[in-house]
Amino acid sequence: MEFLYEYGLFLAKAITFVVAVIAIVAVVAGEAMKQKGKKGHLEIDDLSEHFEDVEQEIVHALLSKDELKEKEKADKKAEKEKAKAAKKQKDDDKPQEKPRLFVLDFNGSIDAKEVAGLREEVSAVLSVATPADEVFIRLESGGGMVHGYGLASSQLDRIRQKEIPLTIAVDKVAASGGYMMACVANKIIAAPFSILGSIGVLAQVPNFNKLLKKNDIEFEQLTAGEYKRTLTMFGENTDKGREKFVEELEETHQLFKDFVGERRPSLDMDKVATGEHWFGTKALELGLVDKIQTSDDYLYEAAKTRKVIALKFETKKGLAEKLSKAASLSFDSILGKLMQRNRVFPE
Repeated sequence: MEFLYEYGLFLAKAITFVVAVIAIVAVVAGEAMKQKGKKGHLEIDDLSEHFEDVEQEIVHALLSKDELKEKEKADKKAEKEKAKAAKKQKDDDKPQEKPRLFVLDFNGSIDAKEVAGLREEVSAVLSVATPADEVFIRLESGGGMVHGYGLASSQLDRIRQKEIPLTIAVDKVAASGGYMMACVANKIIAAPFSILGSIGVLAQVPNFNKLLKKNDIEFEQLTAGEYKRTLTMFGENTDKGREKFVEELEETHQLFKDFVGERRPSLDMDKVATGEHWFGTKALELGLVDKIQTSDDYLYEAAKTRKVIALKFETKKGLAEKLSKAASLSFDSILGKLMQRNRVFPE
């Protein structure tokens, strides 16, 4: 009899556990179905409000109790006067609104895959922005694939075509494809030690043909069209193929120079389109940027006269992507610690 009681108790626990698991799976599946088809969502953050909150916290921390009471009285009085002024305003008069500053971030990889989010953000801004507003982009990229950064630059051109002022800030690096994007702006600001320029084109192709021959491995590649393939990784490359490859690089470089020259006509292209890069202060001398200033200074100053709003399009991430990102961050952390231990200080 005791055995049957114990068995019944175990069976009840097991059934409860299974039902709980099924319920959890059903809830997760339901949420997944709701999210199905959604690529992502737009996150909006009022930076003006954030700056005000930070300022108030610091002021409150610095003031004595008596000073704080006086400040609170003054603030209340100012609020009342502001409310009275608003009441006196005629019904047909529209209240004056601050112009807006829309803040976007672009941290580009080699293939510029971040352009998918950028196009969503630009489309969102263009749906509400007017020429009285401004778009501010914090840009960080060492460049990458031509077609990827060409598309990213075209997204920024959409803002210029609507005659909305565009400012780009480079706090760390905007080189090669990154500078291709930056030059679209009406104004470029840069931190003193940021890296800019690299107006050039680079291609590297390893060749394993000698290794294959050494191990008696044959490689065949069939093409239709004389220049369908100029250089190859496994076949034997020819001088004619190399010449054609270099010719294509020169054509791409010329397109790059033309693109930059059209948007910053005052640049001496012979001097800046050598593939070199420069720090912010030197870039200012060369005309690659318009002012030495960090994005933080610009935004804090702008918040005094404008409503500063940050937009970020967040894409849906799968489990594999989340795990790979966590692994990448762990690797970066370990690498950073190793570099810090073996750091070299400038003299």
